[in-house]
Amino acid sequence: MTSAPATDPFDSHRRFLTRLAYRMLGSVSDAEDIVQEAWLRWRESERAEIAQPRAFLARIVTRLCLDQMKSARSRREFYVGSWLPEPLVEALGGETPADAGLDAPIALMLALERLSPLERAAFLLHDIFEMDFAEIARTIDRSESACRQLAKRAREHVRIDMPPRNKVDPVEAKRFVDAFFKAAHKADPSDLQALLAQDVAFHSDGGGKVLAVINPLYGIDRVSRFFAGINAKLAHRDKPTRLFKPVLINGLPGYLSLERGETLQATALDIRDGRVQAIYIVRNPDKLRHLDLSDG
Repeated sequence: MTSAPATDPFDSHRRFLTRLAYRMLGSVSDAEDIVQEAWLRWRESERAEIAQPRAFLARIVTRLCLDQMKSARSRREFYVGSWLPEPLVEALGGETPADAGLDAPIALMLALERLSPLERAAFLLHDIFEMDFAEIARTIDRSESACRQLAKRAREHVRIDMPPRNKVDPVEAKRFVDAFFKAAHKADPSDLQALLAQDVAFHSDGGGKVLAVINPLYGIDRVSRFFAGINAKLAHRDKPTRLFKPVLINGLPGYLSLERGETLQATALDIRDGRVQAIYIVRNPDKLRHLDLSDG
C-alpha cells in the first residue's frame, strides 16, 4: 500500500505569505508575483537545513517586498490623484476565515502608506503576524532594539489613523449596499444624504487612467452634491450603470459595478452607527484586473 505524498510546507503557508505580501505592497497582483518568486527560491533551497519553514519563507517574501517597494514608492510619487490599494474582494455572507482578524482594512492600508518600508515590515511582522523581534531582526538585517523602535514608531501612526472596526450583518449589509447604490445614482441628493455621516470622507482612485476625483472630498454636502452633479450631467446618456454584485471589499460592505455601461468600479463603504463614514472607490483598471465577474 502506497502512502500519500507529504504536503509541501510551502502550500500550508501560501495564504500567510500572500497576505503578508499584499499588506506590504497594497497590490494583489504584485503579492502573487512575490509569492511565486518565493516558491522558486524555496524549491531550490536545502529544505533539510530549514528548521522553521514559515519564518524562512516570511524572510524571503519580506526582503522581496522591500526590494520592490523601492521602485514602487518612486512610481507613487508620480501617481495621479489619490492612491488606494487593490481591492481584496470576497463574497458577502461567505464563510469567515479562521484568521479573519488579520484582514486588511483600507484605512489600515492607507496608514501603512505613510510608513517607511522598514517601519511597515516591522509593524506587520510583529503586530499583525505575531513574529518575535529576534526573527524580525534576522529578516530585515537590523538589531532587535532597532526593530522595536521601528514597530513603535509605526504603531503610533497606525493607532492614530485606524478607525474602530465594526462587524456588519450580511443581510443588513446587502440592504444598505443596495440602498446606497440606488441613492448614489440619482440626481436628487436627498436619499444619499440620509445614508451619509455628517463628516463622511470620499476617496476615488483612477490612477490617471479613467475619470476620478483627484483629491478626497469631505462632508455630507460636498459628497452628496458631487454624486448628484455627476448623475445630472450623465442623465441623457443611454448607458445605465449595472450592478454586478454586492461583495466585501477589504472587509467592508460594497459592490462591483459597470458604471455608465463602460467603467468597472469597486466601491467599499465604511459603515458606522448606521451611516456611511467613508467611501472608497477604485476605478483604476490596472487594479481591477484580478477580479472575476463571470458570476455577476
